[in-house]
Amino acid sequence: MITESPLFHSKILLFGEYSIILHSMGLALPYPLFEGRLLIKHITDSSRRIQQSNNELRAVAQYIKYKLKNNELDCDFDVKSMEFDVAQGLFFQSNIPQGFGVGSSGALTASLYERYVYQKDILPSHLRKGNPPTNEEVLQLKKVLGQLESHFHGSSSGIDPLICYLNTPILMKSKTEMELPQLPKTTGANGGIFLLNTGRPRKTEPLVNLFLEKCKQTAFYDLCKNELMVYSDNCIRAFLASNHGELFDNVKVLSQFQYTHFEQMIPPLFREIWRNGLETDHYYLKLCGAGGGGFILGFTKDINVLLKDLDGYQLRVAYKL
Repeated sequence: MITESPLFHSKILLFGEYSIILHSMGLALPYPLFEGRLLIKHITDSSRRIQQSNNELRAVAQYIKYKLKNNELDCDFDVKSMEFDVAQGLFFQSNIPQGFGVGSSGALTASLYERYVYQKDILPSHLRKGNPPTNEEVLQLKKVLGQLESHFHGSSSGIDPLICYLNTPILMKSKTEMELPQLPKTTGANGGIFLLNTGRPRKTEPLVNLFLEKCKQTAFYDLCKNELMVYSDNCIRAFLASNHGELFDNVKVLSQFQYTHFEQMIPPLFREIWRNGLETDHYYLKLCGAGGGGFILGFTKDINVLLKDLDGYQLRVAYKL
C-alpha cells in the first residue's frame, strides 16, 4: 500500500540571483514542469533510488530532531511521526533535477512542512480562501522553511521552499517586504523566456561562497551595488509592467554584466553562445540561480529565430512574452 502527500512544483528565480544577497529585489515563479511528493512504500520493495531518498530523509529527521532539541526551529514539527514514516519506507518521488537551480530541495522542504507541521498560518494557493496572507505571515513562513532547508545548503533564505509551498509568484521587494504579484498576461507575440540545459549539475554553496569572497573586494562590491542590482531591479519592474522594450534593454545589460564579471559561474562550453546572443540580439542569456551548470535562463524576442540559432541544444520555453 502506498500513501502519498500533495505534489509540489519546482521554481525559477527569474531575477535576483546573487544581487538578492546584497538586498536587491527578486522575482521567483513556480514552474510546474517538474514536481515531487512524499510517498510511503514498504522498504523491501524499494529500488536503489527509493533507498537513497529514504536514507536522506532519515538524515533530515536527525537534523530536525537536533534543531528542535536546541530550540532552533520555530514550528511544531512532528519529528516522531517522520521517523516512524521513514522506518516504513518514506521517500521523495520527484522528477526535479538536482543541482539545476529549480528548487529540488525547496520542493522537498515544502512537502515536509505540509506533512509534519500542523499549526500552519498560511496554506498553499489552491487551498487558501478569503484574504491573502499578510507580509508578516509570509516572512514567518519563509523563516521556518529556511530553518528546515538549511539541512541541504548549510544555510537557506527560505525563498525556494516558500515559492514551492505557496505555489505562487513571489516578489521580494526588500529583506522585510514580500509581495504576491499577478504575472502579466502573455501578449501572443513570439517572444519568450526559456531554459537552456547545460547537462551538468552544480552545487550552490561553493558558488555563493565565491561570490561573497569576491564582494570583500571594494571594486567588485561597488560594481554589484551600482550596476548588477540596478539592472536586476529594472528587469523586474519592466517585466511586471509588461514593458517588453525596457525589459529586453535591461536583460541585455544584465547578460553583458554577468558575461564580463561572473565568468566562473558560466560553464566554459556555453560562453560562446552567450556572447553570440549579445552580438546578434537574437537572445540574451543569464544565470539561473547560482550558475556553474544546471539550467541557464534565456530571453528572446522571437522563439523561431532562437530555435534556429540554438539548434542542437536542449531548451524549453518556460514563459511566453
